Amino acid sequence: MTAAGHLSILYRGPLSSCDYDCAYCPFAKRRDDPDRLRADRAALERFTTWVAEQDHPISVLFTPWGEGLVRSWYREAMIGLSRLGHVRTVAIQTNLSCRTGWLAEADLGSLALWCTYHPSQVAYDRFLAKCRELDRLGVRHSVGIVGHPDHLDPARRLRADLPEPTYLWVNAEEGRSYTDAEAAEWTAIDPLFGYSRRPHLSAGLPCRTGETVISVNGDGTVRRCHFIPTELGNLYDGSFREALRPRPCPAAACDCHIGYVHLEPLGLYDVFAGGILERVPVRPADFPGSGLLLGTVVGLGDAEGPGDPFPRP
Repeated sequence: MTAAGHLSILYRGPLSSCDYDCAYCPFAKRRDDPDRLRADRAALERFTTWVAEQDHPISVLFTPWGEGLVRSWYREAMIGLSRLGHVRTVAIQTNLSCRTGWLAEADLGSLALWCTYHPSQVAYDRFLAKCRELDRLGVRHSVGIVGHPDHLDPARRLRADLPEPTYLWVNAEEGRSYTDAEAAEWTAIDPLFGYSRRPHLSAGLPCRTGETVISVNGDGTVRRCHFIPTELGNLYDGSFREALRPRPCPAAACDCHIGYVHLEPLGLYDVFAGGILERVPVRPADFPGSGLLLGTVVGLGDAEGPGDPFPRP
């Protein structure tokens, strides 16, 4: 762990249901039975209790297999953790289908939302109104969309209607290849799309996961990230702590933002300084030494080509 003792945790409990039915998601319209929901609630309450008992800085990103904020216990967890002095950030990935009134109870100095727009699932005006409400309330958030061809026009519309400071990210669709021309269209919406366009060849690269970043599941099993099955120990008996150390990535490639953002050679801790877990980048004027959002990352080599302005390891 770092000298300051700050630990970032990606938490994913048993929940695996969602109120949307997106064609590209395996958890669309899945229903959890009452036993699974009770288990998820109990696991989350155990986790938040553990966080509250710690004496070092912690940041948390909830990455449920489904939609968490339609469940009261996730809203309560977000509120409770946001009020803890040692919790720097508590964020969650959400489709923003829940009401926003609960946010009034949270400390917005630490709470943040990672919001995804699904054009086939929600009326555009309804989603935009939710985003504008977050902006009015002062909730730190990013907004994003999957880079499916049918989403290009809605994404352009959303970029035009969102406040300029709101970052609109685009995730490359799993299994889809993008021509340079196609990538250029998405990059016009999200100047950081180049990071998502292709998997990063990560084998042997230094990565913060397993050192200052960990993944935790509902029973407390700790792994370095969601994508590496090797266990480092358990959160609740403290056995994971002795395993925390710098280590290279053992995977051939990493193609998910919540994984590759921690790869050290990519320099994304500078790109997203202060907003790593919620996926909020610094503004170009705030980034030392370059017009970052306009297309280059200093010190990592040449760009790959038109529409993909960010280098690969």
